[in-house]
Amino acid sequence: MPLSPLPQLTVLIELALAAGREIMAVYATDFTSTVKADCSPVTLADEAAERVILAGLALADPATPAISEEAAAKGNIPETAGRFYLVDPLDGTKEFLNRNGEFTVNIGLIERAQPVAGVVFAPATGRMFVGQAGWGAAQADMEITSQAVAAIWRPMAVRPAPAAGFTVVASRSHRDAKTDAFIAAVNTAALRSAGSSLKFCLIAAGEADLYPRYGRTMEWDTAAGHAVLAAAGGQVITADGQPLSYGKRGRGLDNPSFLALGHPSLPSINHFAGIAG
Repeated sequence: MPLSPLPQLTVLIELALAAGREIMAVYATDFTSTVKADCSPVTLADEAAERVILAGLALADPATPAISEEAAAKGNIPETAGRFYLVDPLDGTKEFLNRNGEFTVNIGLIERAQPVAGVVFAPATGRMFVGQAGWGAAQADMEITSQAVAAIWRPMAVRPAPAAGFTVVASRSHRDAKTDAFIAAVNTAALRSAGSSLKFCLIAAGEADLYPRYGRTMEWDTAAGHAVLAAAGGQVITADGQPLSYGKRGRGLDNPSFLALGHPSLPSINHFAGIAG
């Protein structure tokens, strides 16, 4: 793997860092939140980070449209073809409100319904995860004042299935009975809880093996983490064993239930898909 990310990925890293600075400036204050039409919370940090990212993408890649969570909540969803960005400027707003540090900036690039590049940045903890098809996946420790060109990147890859059993990672804020049933049905040796798209990244970094997700998620919640995991050798499948896809405009931008998996040495995908269904 090259020691430095490809130029396109570097642009996304710089935008994630800029968004992280906006987020942490709000995080340091006695901020409040409001509730959107879908009953989810939003803060000034979500909106400030989104402005920075969308402006940066429009400057760096004006031909490629971007769908972003807060703009979409206001009805601003551009027309897309085979290539577009999906942005969640502050994934894990509940974690942000709880001040536990498990929130991220997500920027993913989609081509032909699949994520081909992604950046996930956790500004409170300083972990940056990146991935791009044909390049691979890597992580670096980066402060919000860092520059992408100065980062020391460590390659990432999913791990083989542990003989002692799987580490399953689940949502900290959206755990449900179906998830518990899944955990009970597989050879679970350890369970980790995490917020936001960090769950994909823990698998990509070889720190976990499976992430089952039931209930509602949106395409911008998953695209960047999915890209990182795919570049590290993992995959994300739906309950029928098909790859999770993007750009489902005719059916809205909601995701179906899905399962994120690590190394191909994990037992049959069909076995897990059957449990997920």
